[in-house]
Amino acid sequence: MSTPREFLPLQISVLTITDTRTEAEDKSGKLLVERLSAVGHNLHEKRLVKDDIYAIRAEVSRWVADAAVSVVLTTGGTGVTGRDGTPEAVTPLLDKQIDGFGEMFRVLSYDDIKTSTLQSRAVAGVANGTYLFCLPGSSGACALAWDALIVHQLDFRTRPCNLVELMPRLLER
Repeated sequence: MSTPREFLPLQISVLTITDTRTEAEDKSGKLLVERLSAVGHNLHEKRLVKDDIYAIRAEVSRWVADAAVSVVLTTGGTGVTGRDGTPEAVTPLLDKQIDGFGEMFRVLSYDDIKTSTLQSRAVAGVANGTYLFCLPGSSGACALAWDALIVHQLDFRTRPCNLVELMPRLLER
């Protein structure tokens, strides 16, 4: 039998990508902040940026370079229309992509939105030891991704494995 583990709170940044919403109207970003706080993680910073590849990349790069940030959650810009460019902004920053995240997210979202899930380009990966999750802009999609996938992988107590145990800079503290 394995030894019980303690919960390890992470520093998480949240980025909402939008051309139309203000901070007051940002339901998805607020939902992610509420969810991460409710389980004991810490909000490092929350920001809004326009759906512009270079603005997104600049903000995410700033957090990836900050040793205090363990995880970046983005919401918005993962569709296939208009200026949706989050995957194009973030993917070049990744050292490794976590293909299973997008695959599992689309499988789970099929129950809610059926074949429309094909339009989701949700991605995840790791850059400079920071885990990134790029989620759709809908609050329902953010809740699904957090509740079904992310919360468990950001919990050191999850067995048989989780992403926290792969964060050397966190475990060195």
